Amino acid sequence: MIELEDIGALRDPVMIAAFEGWNDAGEAASAVVEHLARIWDADVVAALDPEDYYDFQVNRPRVVAENGKRRISWRTTRVLVARDTSLGRDVVLVQGVEPSFRWRAFAIELMELAEGAEVSMVVTLGALMADVAHSRPIPVTATSDNEDTRHRHGLEMSSYEGPTGIVGVVADAAVQVGLPSVSCWAAVPHYAGHTPSPKATAALLGRLEELFDGPIEHGELDDDARAWERGIDELAASDTEVAEYVESLEEAQDTAELPEASGDAIAKEFERYLRRRGTDEKGSSGP
Repeated sequence: MIELEDIGALRDPVMIAAFEGWNDAGEAASAVVEHLARIWDADVVAALDPEDYYDFQVNRPRVVAENGKRRISWRTTRVLVARDTSLGRDVVLVQGVEPSFRWRAFAIELMELAEGAEVSMVVTLGALMADVAHSRPIPVTATSDNEDTRHRHGLEMSSYEGPTGIVGVVADAAVQVGLPSVSCWAAVPHYAGHTPSPKATAALLGRLEELFDGPIEHGELDDDARAWERGIDELAASDTEVAEYVESLEEAQDTAELPEASGDAIAKEFERYLRRRGTDEKGSSGP
């Protein structure tokens, strides 16, 4: 770990992590951390040494210009700290790219930092392509292996078995060191998962609001989500086969009585809207 700044004492901190790559359909998960870092004005406090974890032929460094000078920017994983957030606690953000090798050492480094910062929970974010309709609420599944955490937040126990990415490895590493871990995954329509999906990003953000029972500013994300949906609508309307397929997905989701359509979920969504509206109005009112 390359320490760039002393983290210092934090207020009831949690860690939220997302990684570009296999775990990040529609760039939905990594966009959440990017959004949080921006709205909370998070400071970079550390970075993992890219020499240890990345194949530079896969994740090539970039030439960038700063103040009239050119330099090499190495892609890696950075750790940021957001203080005085709307959640009433400090947040450690992990933002980076899925490593090429040495995953166990990578996860151990992150957990050592989490323990040193006295993080009380690790939340990993992911997004996968699935048979869901873009015109319906994006399903987000939240799971935990910790019984107390599941009971406290109304989560499920994951039943998934199969290949995993760095998100799964980091979540397991948290369990191994005794930190409660929550994994949130958004299902992105597979026919629209190769471009950024702000609707899925907004859905993950909403799940974080539920998890931490606090508002998070959405900024322009909701407008971007509606524009994304309109764009996919136009794409579907131009192709009869795609339109029929989308209609079949809509019918399947509607008849499955997803939790997003339940009365309790609608009430929770309305409560989140009111809290978020209050936060946005306070932020725009000025001193």
